[in-house]
Amino acid sequence: MDELTPKQIVSELNRYIIGQEEAKKAVAIALRNRYRRSRLEKKLQEEITPKNIVMIGPTGVGKTEIARRLAKLVKAPFIKVEATKFTEVGYVGRDVESMIRDLVEESIRMQKNEKMKTVMSKAQELALQRIANILLPYSRRKKNVNNPLEALFGTIDYENDEQGNYDSQEKGEIKERRIQLKKKLATEELDSEYIEIEVEDTLGTSIDFFSNMGNDEININMQDVFGNLFPKKKKKRRVTIKEAKKILAQQEAQKLIDMDEVNAEAIDKAEQHGIIFLDEIDKIAGKDYSGGPDVSREGVQRDILPIVEGSTVMTKYGPVKTDHILFIAAGAFHVAKISDLIPELQGRFPIRVKLNSLNKEHFKQILTKTENAVTKQYIALMNTEGVNIEFTEDSIDEIANIAYIQNEQMEDIGARRLYTVFEKLLQDISFDAPDIEQKDITIDRDYVVGRFKDDISNRDIERYII
Repeated sequence: MDELTPKQIVSELNRYIIGQEEAKKAVAIALRNRYRRSRLEKKLQEEITPKNIVMIGPTGVGKTEIARRLAKLVKAPFIKVEATKFTEVGYVGRDVESMIRDLVEESIRMQKNEKMKTVMSKAQELALQRIANILLPYSRRKKNVNNPLEALFGTIDYENDEQGNYDSQEKGEIKERRIQLKKKLATEELDSEYIEIEVEDTLGTSIDFFSNMGNDEININMQDVFGNLFPKKKKKRRVTIKEAKKILAQQEAQKLIDMDEVNAEAIDKAEQHGIIFLDEIDKIAGKDYSGGPDVSREGVQRDILPIVEGSTVMTKYGPVKTDHILFIAAGAFHVAKISDLIPELQGRFPIRVKLNSLNKEHFKQILTKTENAVTKQYIALMNTEGVNIEFTEDSIDEIANIAYIQNEQMEDIGARRLYTVFEKLLQDISFDAPDIEQKDITIDRDYVVGRFKDDISNRDIERYII
């Protein structure tokens, strides 16, 4: 983060999002302020809280994409939640604290993956050793049963290579053969051969209940509740050696990392660097006049308020403070206005940016300048069938024009309209691709106009039908 200036952050966002410069600047400053805060003394760090952002604009103009790319840029825990999914406390449904629990789960997943990458080379070495042990075993001897439940559940293990009284000559010969076998396994010479391995049964036994932390259903694994009282259930799988390497390497990597350390680091990362994108916030704006027993929108706002203000949420990994989590809210605000939110919640989103609707020029740039351009996606998809598609400059211009017109005449769904246009445009080519003889296809303006001629004429007629 110390290498990324606000200008560089905006430059990175420009690779995927066209226009919306004001919103990009706002999130770039918010991200840079996190770095600035991290360089202050601890006492002052606690006083400086994130300046949350609310984005106002129609669907499909880049609100979610800006937040997602921002989090990916700095490898920060990120989740997107819909404000309309939450209910007031006391009603069945998702409670607002679930967003923090989801953020912690995402942070743990990220942190665990990072830790596993650091030990993966060692884990792969141990996996090769395990495969060699399976292919060239010693005489099998049952170990002493310490836990009577092991005999009951049929999970008795056999002694490993370091235990038991084996013939020293036999042991030496097998060790030498295993060394040679490991070399062959490492060179992928035996990858297509099959092997039977034991893996832990991940289904397990679980119980569900409604916790007093909220109305979210919490799932607790019986293994977590009773520890090692019940032995871990195993099952046998017959797989190729190539697949066995991956499965066993994952198992060994799990053993090499300290999950307590992972959980502690993940909680800290969620607290200090987490980003929550709160979408559809305009749908819970406005006052309710019914006075009935239904869930009120203001009630949901009041429940969200302490989370955004800064509070402590209990999770199964421990307490999580929300004081320094960055919240980015978004909504179209076609009917409701920002002022319809309760004043306390408005005050917790001091930065407001407006995102503009996309015009024809924006669509052209989306199709040609972004790294994940729709044109590149469809060219790559058709290449898998051996079909080479080329779009001429005038065809891009016409596609952008059609997308803009359809957004004007129908619902404005922003850049998502391009997917609608491309699916219609390439429908016949996609359908016939496996059997088509002409593998080189050029899409020009005439082809585009021909595909959408009926749609445009029908839409013109509909304007005059009551």
